[in-house]
Amino acid sequence: MLIAGTEYFRVSAFGWVLFVAILYWVLTVIFLIIYLTMAYNKIPQVPWTTVGLFFNSSATVMYVVAAAVDAASISHAVKGRHNYNCWVASTFFAFLVTLCYAGSTYLSFKSWRSRDEEQ
Repeated sequence: MLIAGTEYFRVSAFGWVLFVAILYWVLTVIFLIIYLTMAYNKIPQVPWTTVGLFFNSSATVMYVVAAAVDAASISHAVKGRHNYNCWVASTFFAFLVTLCYAGSTYLSFKSWRSRDEEQ
């Protein structure tokens, strides 16, 4: 939202950042609905721990790239202006989301490994 509320179209790299943010937001909401409705119990053929591990690790990698692109693109703004402030805040939050997905990847890996050892 911080990027979309600015003139992001002047910096083409922000298109990538927005793509990653929107894609993983939508996928996270879908997985949240699956877990809230307990639909994963109705489809036992799907290896949910592996899917969760893959999703979280891919989100971590994609967000690292997006946060780095976001940070590198800040130089296109003038310090103290609306775009600059929003882009700096978006970089901070992109790295924060990266840390959250990295933590989730770690927990998914532990869950995946414990399921693998049980079988």
